[in-house]
Amino acid sequence: MLKLKKWFISLENSNLYLFLASGVVNDEGFWLIGVKSNNSQILDDKSLLECHRKELIGDESAKIILDAINLNLANLINELKNNNMPLDQPPKGISFNIPLDILENIYDFWLDKYKDKEVWETCFGLLKLRRRVPLTNIIKSNSIKGDSKKWAMEIEKLHNFKPYSVKNSSSNEPMW
Repeated sequence: MLKLKKWFISLENSNLYLFLASGVVNDEGFWLIGVKSNNSQILDDKSLLECHRKELIGDESAKIILDAINLNLANLINELKNNNMPLDQPPKGISFNIPLDILENIYDFWLDKYKDKEVWETCFGLLKLRRRVPLTNIIKSNSIKGDSKKWAMEIEKLHNFKPYSVKNSSSNEPMW
């Protein structure tokens, strides 16, 4: 009986909750994508307001998926900065300037692709390539074909967000 109890305890510790939540600190909103070892850690975090996605998955899997999500977000945020569209800096997590549906799409995409090892490896490789160069050039040049091209187009779509309040730096003077 003792052996069975030890096995069950180690099994309990081998899973993590991968979650997407909204929160507030000092009256500033933020998004948070992370992992917690149990549901009560998410519920007990007083800075979190609402949990939008939550999946109980294996420890290693959760960390690998979170790495892909973070790389996808880093690519997106860096591209916005490079195009002079910086986001607000929240005290914690991800800027509220990124809409929930964008984050949900990124979260869902990587969680889904992890279910098939071959698809995951292709998509993650494309994501790492996307860090250096937009995939649109590769897609247009027909350098990739088949499923790889399909995944490249989907990954590129995950990077197409532009903030709503982009200000034009040149002013339009009246004609008269």
